[in-house]
Amino acid sequence: MQNELKIALIQSDLVWENPDENRRRFTDKINDMTEPVDLIVLPEMFTSGFTMNAKGVAETMTGTTVLWMQELAKQNKAAITGSMVIKEGNRYYNRLLFVHPDGKIDTYNKRHTFTLAGEHHVYQTGENHTIITYKGWSIKPLICYDLRFPVWARNVEDYDLLLYVANWPKVRISAWDALLKARAIENMSYCIGVNRVGLDFNNHEYSGHSAAYDVLGKQIDTIPYDKEVIEIVTLDMAHIKANRDKLGFLNDRDDFNLE
Repeated sequence: MQNELKIALIQSDLVWENPDENRRRFTDKINDMTEPVDLIVLPEMFTSGFTMNAKGVAETMTGTTVLWMQELAKQNKAAITGSMVIKEGNRYYNRLLFVHPDGKIDTYNKRHTFTLAGEHHVYQTGENHTIITYKGWSIKPLICYDLRFPVWARNVEDYDLLLYVANWPKVRISAWDALLKARAIENMSYCIGVNRVGLDFNNHEYSGHSAAYDVLGKQIDTIPYDKEVIEIVTLDMAHIKANRDKLGFLNDRDDFNLE
């Protein structure tokens, strides 16, 4: 068990449907980091932006980006995570990859595909929860639109960190701010959201607002809006245990079944 977990939140612009250039830019950003961390978090669809052109940008689980993530994780002795377009058989997935320093990969397929943009017509809907064990921490990864659905995020596994990667547009950013805080409070866990900045090919504007909240809903970062930035936050397991033991709110949670 590692009592503290140091996490780098990379809030970045993305080059539209250009995996090579996006990998190059993220490599430069990560190489410029001067402080060692345990986990590096990239946005949703970090190789392409939020595109419905799955065929044009999709890779496989043995493709260039996965190998790149494994090499970066090994070099930096840190896990690295973010989502990208993955093809398996005839299906495409908006898949989060969590690559451990030893090369092991945990995955999560986005459950709530964004119907407003037609994502459900292009990408296969995920069916399963994922709980990642890393350095003694229990981490639940989710993707963007999942944030609007509290039942899917409900902390029935006693996880320590709820982690969202996103391409969440500026026009609805107030919902992003409110829901990240709410998910931390109701689940008595740390909650982190990493969003992109910039303008995409469809003229959707993104304003960042990446953030980290503690189990009481207090924001613990100082990330500026609308800018490319790397923010490093430190999570403390003692904070989780002390507040859960003292308040006991999770003991009163409702039992339910998803259908």
